[in-house]
Amino acid sequence: MMKVDPKIIREVDNLLAQVYGHKRWRKHAEPIDELIVTVLSQHTNDVNRDKAFRQLKRRFPNWEQVLRAPVRSIASAIKPAGLSNQKAPRIKAMLQKIAETNDGKLSLDFLKDMPVSEAVNWLKKLPGVGPKTAACVLLFSFGKPVFPVDTHIYRISKRLGWLDEKVSEAKANELLDKVVPDEIKYQLHLNMIAHGRSICKPQNPRCQECVLKHLCRYMSQRQK
Repeated sequence: MMKVDPKIIREVDNLLAQVYGHKRWRKHAEPIDELIVTVLSQHTNDVNRDKAFRQLKRRFPNWEQVLRAPVRSIASAIKPAGLSNQKAPRIKAMLQKIAETNDGKLSLDFLKDMPVSEAVNWLKKLPGVGPKTAACVLLFSFGKPVFPVDTHIYRISKRLGWLDEKVSEAKANELLDKVVPDEIKYQLHLNMIAHGRSICKPQNPRCQECVLKHLCRYMSQRQK
């Protein structure tokens, strides 16, 4: 991790908010819905993720039905998301674990009253759940101050010089969560993703149009 001043992070937050808007927290989905959506999003795009989730909910209107369903039926429903033969058993195993540790009830509402670190650790014990998935559930369903690092945030953070090149995406979640101020985590997360999609793209980033170019290590290296 490279040393980054929280003042710089706040400046980035302010600059991005001027472009992509100020965000107030709102609940995105029920916790289990958010958990499953995030699992489906792995190694695919938003369109395929959403299609898979809609098909899953159409075939199995409640999570109890998914829990009782054969893995092959779950895999068939989520096929548009890709890797369905890997994701389907994970989804079933997650629901089984939630039910086992919650007196048979399929609910994650008990996480609401847990300290953030405990809630993160509990979620990470679920099959196939890493730091990003855990953080998404806690941020979007409970409004807890966590900072999920997706592929756009990971790329932008490296280009800005906030992360060393060798830092893994999983480690980036831990490191950035510590330095991003709690009160801007939700807004900065959403706006960095928007910036990664429109300006700071993986290939051919539009650096000359970027409001962060004066803060960007990648930009300064390109100019040499």
